[in-house]
Amino acid sequence: MITVFGEGRGFRVVWLLEEMGLPYRLRPVDMLAGVENDPEFLAINPAGFIPALQDGDTILVESIAIMEYLMARHGPTPLAPDPRDPTFGLYQQFLHLGEAGLAGPMFLFVVSQMLAPEAERDNWGTRKSLEIFESRRGLVTRQLARTPFMAGEAFTAADISVTYALEFAQRTGGAVLGDAEKAYVARTTARDGYRRAMNVCQATKAWAEESAGR
Repeated sequence: MITVFGEGRGFRVVWLLEEMGLPYRLRPVDMLAGVENDPEFLAINPAGFIPALQDGDTILVESIAIMEYLMARHGPTPLAPDPRDPTFGLYQQFLHLGEAGLAGPMFLFVVSQMLAPEAERDNWGTRKSLEIFESRRGLVTRQLARTPFMAGEAFTAADISVTYALEFAQRTGGAVLGDAEKAYVARTTARDGYRRAMNVCQATKAWAEESAGR
């Protein structure tokens, strides 16, 4: 049985598993309570961050690496275009940009705004993080002017990656989505796989509902 440890970016993994129709279980990890009090999880990921994945004897961390592993090990799947497909380059670019260029920098900006002492919130690092997010976000909007999804006409795992990042930015107040981005997120989140993932990830669902009500 595949086990996903933690929500957060683990939502990407759960969404992918739902799209692929693979059996799995979600094992919650309470980061606020402190992972030092969760020896079972620390045995899986001693670094103490989420998500992590256990698939038999295989243990992985990092959401994009987990997604690539699942599609390669349990595929093939149309969520990952064949390397010979003309859309493969765009797929690879946006699969990784969703974390490296969008969610990662936005996370640093958001935690600085939320957790840093007041005098340390507005600093060069946080401003640079937001600058990186906005520059990479421009690649997303430029692509949306050409195609409905990141790799072209078809939904792929790259859209799971990018959608998570855009929703994270929106829910935390780190960014306001433009019309093209809103329409894109509406397309991707209308999928049954997304809805099933939301019903599994109750903490994510509660956060989404809370942010929508603000």
